[in-house]
Amino acid sequence: MDSQNNKTQLKGVLILLLTSIIWGASFVSQSVGSATVEPFTFMAIRTLMGATFLVPFILIRDKIAEKKMTAQQISERKANDKKTVVYGAIIGVFLAIATNLQQYAFNYSTAGKIAFITAMYMFFVPIFGLFIKKRIPLITWICIAMGFFGLYCLCFKGGADFSINQGDVLTLICALFFTCQILLIERFSPSCDGIKLSCAEFYTAGLISLVLMLIFDNPEWAGIKQAGLALLYSGIMSCGVAYTLQVVGQKYCEATIASLLMCMESVFAALSAAILIHERLTGREILGCIIMFTAIVVSQLTGLKKKQ
Repeated sequence: MDSQNNKTQLKGVLILLLTSIIWGASFVSQSVGSATVEPFTFMAIRTLMGATFLVPFILIRDKIAEKKMTAQQISERKANDKKTVVYGAIIGVFLAIATNLQQYAFNYSTAGKIAFITAMYMFFVPIFGLFIKKRIPLITWICIAMGFFGLYCLCFKGGADFSINQGDVLTLICALFFTCQILLIERFSPSCDGIKLSCAEFYTAGLISLVLMLIFDNPEWAGIKQAGLALLYSGIMSCGVAYTLQVVGQKYCEATIASLLMCMESVFAALSAAILIHERLTGREILGCIIMFTAIVVSQLTGLKKKQ
């Protein structure tokens, strides 16, 4: 029995590790896409593509499930689906703000730095938790302090220049909105179908980005075509495939271990940027990345130990 549980756990670990690799590489596709496609245009196409990719999966799954359901169960599911759409729309607003800020940051910063600063949501979540009276252990505060110090090393230049890159500021604000998104998902997801909630969230964020695109951007087909591969990867693989893998992986993996594996996306983003588009971090920036990732790992392992 223990052997079977271990195999199941390993299956979840491998699936979530693949999820992190896909998400990490997506930072590179966003960076590449930003060269020819304006931010709102890129996010509108990417997010709507990801949402549309989930639709056939949802329809096929529901059609199969209906064969084993009573009329009352089908009616209850439809009522729950309406609630899911409302919740997804609320979360989608925060996702739209977060992702568009992040995409704008690529005009000023690098994929590796953006990935690591985005990971600051791991520390903002417990800080925001104070407002709903969640206690934060001392070790978590230490990890938060480490994270901000790592952010300082990553973003601030050495010497007398204490200015930060505009893209770094946008990414930090984006991390705050991702924090709100995560907390809303934590609140709404227990009563909703996870994939349907995500689909509604993606469509909402995509439509908001589409409106902003029509107002502020000047989309050109030539630029979109040039960024075609980046858009396809970011939309289908990052939004569609990776999210589905996350849902499947978390069925076999303890939640704290799952979050630790998924935060590995920041490491894979830096590695992908170095391998695929030859981005190079300075020694100071590498130190900041190491400190931030160490803080993430310690905070997650501490949570696992406490649960055990």
